[in-house]
Amino acid sequence: MYRYDEFDARLVKDRVEQFRGQVTRRLSGELLEDEFKPLRLQNGVYLQLHAYMLRVAIPYGQLNGEKLRRMAEIARKYDRGYGHFTTRQNIQYNWVGLKDIPDALNDLAEVEMHAIQTSGNCIRNVTSDHFAGAAADEVMDPRPWCEIIRQWSTFHPEFAFLPRKFKFAVTAAAHDRAAIAVHDIGLRIVKRGEQVGFEVYVGGGQGRTPHLAALVNDFVPEAELLDYAEAIMRVYNRHGRRDNKYKARIKILVAELGAEEFTRQVEAEYAAQRSHEKIDLPQAEIDRIHAYFAPPAFDGEDGTAAFEAAKAAEPAFAEWAEVNLHPHKQAGHASVTVSLKPIGGAAGDATDRQMEIVADLAERYAYDDIRVSHAQNLVLPHVPAKHLYAIWQALDAAGLATPNESLITDLIVCPGLDYCNLANARSIPIGQAVQEVFADPKYQREIGRLHINISGCINACGHHHVGHIGILGVDRKGEEFYQISLGGRADEKAAIGSIAGPALKGEDVPEAVKRIVDTYMALRTSPDELFIDTLERAGADPFKEALYATA
Repeated sequence: MYRYDEFDARLVKDRVEQFRGQVTRRLSGELLEDEFKPLRLQNGVYLQLHAYMLRVAIPYGQLNGEKLRRMAEIARKYDRGYGHFTTRQNIQYNWVGLKDIPDALNDLAEVEMHAIQTSGNCIRNVTSDHFAGAAADEVMDPRPWCEIIRQWSTFHPEFAFLPRKFKFAVTAAAHDRAAIAVHDIGLRIVKRGEQVGFEVYVGGGQGRTPHLAALVNDFVPEAELLDYAEAIMRVYNRHGRRDNKYKARIKILVAELGAEEFTRQVEAEYAAQRSHEKIDLPQAEIDRIHAYFAPPAFDGEDGTAAFEAAKAAEPAFAEWAEVNLHPHKQAGHASVTVSLKPIGGAAGDATDRQMEIVADLAERYAYDDIRVSHAQNLVLPHVPAKHLYAIWQALDAAGLATPNESLITDLIVCPGLDYCNLANARSIPIGQAVQEVFADPKYQREIGRLHINISGCINACGHHHVGHIGILGVDRKGEEFYQISLGGRADEKAAIGSIAGPALKGEDVPEAVKRIVDTYMALRTSPDELFIDTLERAGADPFKEALYATA
């Protein structure tokens, strides 16, 4: 994890005090809301349906116990005792009073956290694989490059007023857990012999006009990455629309120019960079930042026998271990998904006490490392096998041991109309109703890996376009309806789902989803054939027929 130097600490503290003055002027009436808006957005503050919302940056989704414990304190002291973890690997507080936000930011600054560039038309939080540094299938740890991009992009004068918000994602595995195809710039770390480089994808995104990113370069050497990224940003800054926010994202520019012409312009911009414009990124600096992300001193004790014995003695633990553990590159270790999707809960929400429990577990058993996943869960990436049973016991007591990682009840759900002033429909109640239909853990395991994503409006904060089953809330003359899409995916075979047909009333959605799942169970060739594979093999027609079948 990167650590602040004295310049970072001073900059963030000064920013807090600057914003404190702006908040004082707003509360006194000296600043009107329209005048205050660009100032608050630069500090991660949104105005939602009922209150201001504070979005706190969690760079590449990494925390330690101290940071998570402070986030719990913020929830308890300034909010209603919980926080909401997002698909951008950040946390949001939905009920912080405006007068308290400077104090909350000051408390966060004490543990090297802030809300800078979590909103506005700038480069947002750089996201990554939540198993980074632990995954057995990665080429290398992608987090150092996320940090290099973060340092380069923060307060960059050319990127402070882009045509629209801008998002990077970085992965280093063939299996994409960072959804790089639906980001403005997606990077996959690859190796050619001993040389490290990047596949560069540009122009992905969701919202009202979803696009998959185009591959614009299949190998940019690591020392040239920032120069190449700067060339992309300059082409976007030059041609991106500022007169129409619906056409302002880089995905529209790439689509309108065509990937070939866009790539040609990027290459021309890159070639035109003069020597004094180049970013000096010496190997010594790359190595220095990599050193911040050195793996922990792994426990050499083989706890596998104790782990297996605990599974044999406790069936509930065995069920959880089957679903919520992920292979680790270090023998005798696993990565643990801490589910924030209890049946009937709000996806991504964690109470202050739950956050403190995860912080305690990380410090005691898991090398003090915690991640936020883009699926709105928490992860303990490095856990010795001998501690897995103790961790499960503590998580189970705290309501955090739902065995559903990547199963049908592990839904991605945006806050929807319960909180967001952009939403057309509620998302949380629909997600809860769908969960209830599939609440039986055995039933979930029989269904297997299946991703349902729900958004309350076309902005697609719930990533409905890339759900195996996507659900989009729409407004029809003041009544909430839900549009179903099929076939989306956010992995290395990324695809945008296709709308199945007319929208449904909210009360009809859970049983409609069950009919889709029943069709899958009847059509699959074996229990090992996943829903998305059956859908791609059999086509959408039988699923559409089931979706609109009447009792």
